[in-house]
Amino acid sequence: MFAVLAKRFIWALPLLLIVSMLTFLLQSFAPGSVAQSMLATGATVEKIAELNHKLGYDRAFFVQYGEWLLNALQGDLGVSAYSNETVLSLIVARLPVTLSLTVLALVMSVFLGLLFGGISAVRGGLPGRIVDIGSVFLMSLPNFWLGMVLIAVVAANVSWLPTSGYIAFSTGVHRWLAALLLPVLTTAVSPIAVIALNARGELLTAMRSDFVRALRANGIPARRILLKHVLRNAFGPVLTIISLIFVNLLGGTLIVEQVYALPGIGRLAVTATNRHDIPVMQGIVVYYTIVVVIVFTINDLLLAYLNPKVQAQ
Repeated sequence: MFAVLAKRFIWALPLLLIVSMLTFLLQSFAPGSVAQSMLATGATVEKIAELNHKLGYDRAFFVQYGEWLLNALQGDLGVSAYSNETVLSLIVARLPVTLSLTVLALVMSVFLGLLFGGISAVRGGLPGRIVDIGSVFLMSLPNFWLGMVLIAVVAANVSWLPTSGYIAFSTGVHRWLAALLLPVLTTAVSPIAVIALNARGELLTAMRSDFVRALRANGIPARRILLKHVLRNAFGPVLTIISLIFVNLLGGTLIVEQVYALPGIGRLAVTATNRHDIPVMQGIVVYYTIVVVIVFTINDLLLAYLNPKVQAQ
């Protein structure tokens, strides 16, 4: 277990460095500037250049990045060019929204995906074909289109269910869940299909393996074989898929939070990009990278637990 943690930590440092540098570099090539976004449309070139100089954005790339990196290593991600709030406080304030949406969508995806995949694998026949066809259909639905359709349908027929905005958990669990129901459903539809297809495939592969045939030949009950042996062998590859889905869900929040007007990190990223707010964008990239490292570290630890060969390496 310690070797897994050490390996992830060693890879995390250069990954953070490369991702943050690339983000800084790509932003420098983006059209426009912070000063141009902050000033009125008719601002002169001189005023734009003066404000860029005041903000320090006319310096060389490596000078700006080096200064940001030194501050970031001390826990200072900078200050927003618009609100003068620290980047860390902006991210922390919106973290509960994004994490609530992502975690609830992941729980729904895993539960329903494993349920449908398991039923289709064990029953076979018509349930299997339904899962295959339904999964392909659900994966083809764009989440922004699905979100707008759900808003239109719910707004016209269900008055008690909010179609936009966020209600904090502290105001009540029922109100919190009601406000997140549509965004979570919009986010989880495609991952449910992906998990169902992968779970079905891995379960079928495990059930047709030689060791399962040997267990059946020795008279082991089918239920015990399924629960104790098949699920354990099939869950490893599915677990990796779930980790990838969680990372994709984080990226998907950018669109879903815009559709449902949720004040999360995804919406903050869109706003910061439109405004060329470089410190905020850099902070969000660091946040996403750290979350990805944590998710795959947990994935590796669980795989090491499920497969002793991985742990022994």
